[in-house]
Amino acid sequence: MVQVITQKSAQGTTEKPVKAVTKKRAPATAKKPTQPVKQEPAQAVAKEPTQAMPKKPTSAITQKPSQTISKESGRTFAIEPVRPMGQQATSAPTRSGFHFSFKSPEGKKESVPVITQYYPQQIVYPYGKIDRHIDSRLMQAATIAQERAHAHSRSRCWHYVKDALLASGVIESRPKSELARDAASELVSNYGFKRLPVTDPFSAPVGSVLVYGSARSVGHVELRTRDGFVSDFRSKTPSRRPLLGVYAKL
Repeated sequence: MVQVITQKSAQGTTEKPVKAVTKKRAPATAKKPTQPVKQEPAQAVAKEPTQAMPKKPTSAITQKPSQTISKESGRTFAIEPVRPMGQQATSAPTRSGFHFSFKSPEGKKESVPVITQYYPQQIVYPYGKIDRHIDSRLMQAATIAQERAHAHSRSRCWHYVKDALLASGVIESRPKSELARDAASELVSNYGFKRLPVTDPFSAPVGSVLVYGSARSVGHVELRTRDGFVSDFRSKTPSRRPLLGVYAKL
C-alpha cells in the first residue's frame, strides 16, 4: 500500500508539471515579445521617413492633381469659362452701370456712356509763345511777378503788376492809376505800350499785359507766363471777366 501510493504520486507530480512548465512557457516568452519589439519599430522608423519624405510630395503633386483635373475637374474648369452664363453675368452689370438707356423721339431705344470719374490732369492748357518782336524785359517782368505771387488772390492785381514792370526796367516810373481797368489807357499813353491783335488770352505772348473789366467793375490786370497767368496770384486759366485788350511794348 505504501509503495504503490509513493510511486504513482511521485511519477505524476514529477512528469506532468515539468512538461507543462518547460514547453508551454518557454516559447511564449521567448518568441512573442522578441518579434514585435525588434521588427515593428525598426520597420516603422527606417522605412517610413525615408520613403515618405521624397515620394509622397512628388507623387501627390504630379499624379493626383493631374488625374483629378484631367478626368473629373478638368471638364468643369475647361467648360465653365466658356459657358455663356459666365459671360452674361460679367457683361450685364458693367453695361447697366456705365450706360444710360433712353428712348429717342422716334421711339428707338438708345444708350449713352455715363462718365463716373473726372481727371483734371488730362486737361492740357496751351503754353504761352515767345514773341521776339516785343521787349524781352516783359518776360523778365512775368518771371518776377510769378516769384512774388501768392496761391490765392488778395485783390491787389494791378499793384503787383506795377511792381513787376518797374523792377524789370520796362517802365521808368510807377503808374498812378488805381483801378485795374484804367491800366490799358495809362500804359498806352505814358509808357509806349501798344495793343496787340489778340482776342484769346491763351494766344497772348509771354510777358504781355492783359487788361479785363467793364464800366461797372474794378477790372483785373495780369501778365502772361509760359504756363499760365500771374498778378498777385498764380493761375492756369485766365480771368473770366471780359477782355479789354492785350498790350505789350515793342
